[in-house]
Amino acid sequence: MRKTLCHPLEHAITLGMIARNPAAGIKGFKIKGDGVHTWREAEVTRFEERNPPGTLAYLALHLLLDTGQRRSDVVRMGWQHVRKTPDGDKIAVRQEKTDAPLLIPIVPQLARALGRVPRTNLTFLLTSKGTPFTANNFGKWFRKLCNEAGLPQCSAHGLRKLTATRLADAGCSEREIMAVTGHRSVAEVSRYVKAAEKSRLAERAMEKLSKRREVR
Repeated sequence: MRKTLCHPLEHAITLGMIARNPAAGIKGFKIKGDGVHTWREAEVTRFEERNPPGTLAYLALHLLLDTGQRRSDVVRMGWQHVRKTPDGDKIAVRQEKTDAPLLIPIVPQLARALGRVPRTNLTFLLTSKGTPFTANNFGKWFRKLCNEAGLPQCSAHGLRKLTATRLADAGCSEREIMAVTGHRSVAEVSRYVKAAEKSRLAERAMEKLSKRREVR
């Protein structure tokens, strides 16, 4: 809230409405933990077991997970955004939050899910009334799906975090992850890369220890 308030208050100073920014210089709260829960692979499997291929829920899951985009961008995706390239089909995205243009390759699992979607629809995802979702009602709908699957800790945004985690675990650099997720700064994605590197280093360390004990 403090960060959000700073911008309009600075503008108010420019307009001569106030003399100083009361939100400037206030120390923010220290936030513990990683914020929104990052989905685990077992949780994805559990969601898929309740919502198999061919369901709208399965399609929503993979649009979020296989593109790494926010719900505000996923609900606007449609066949008009699919581009055929020499390297395969890709989804062209211009992020609503950052205005960043992205061209994301369509992985096989997402391609199979999209293969069931009619090409006459304006968007891939439609409500029960046949209309496009808004970001807000999509979030509520997906929240209900997670609860029904016994995953109250999971959310749509948590899938975006899992995408970044998967990319980091695959050895992708910060810049490579940013090319998919559209994050604006290296600092925003470096924690995923550092966590993956830390995990790999721990595995190597324990492997070395195991070999040393075997020699003895």
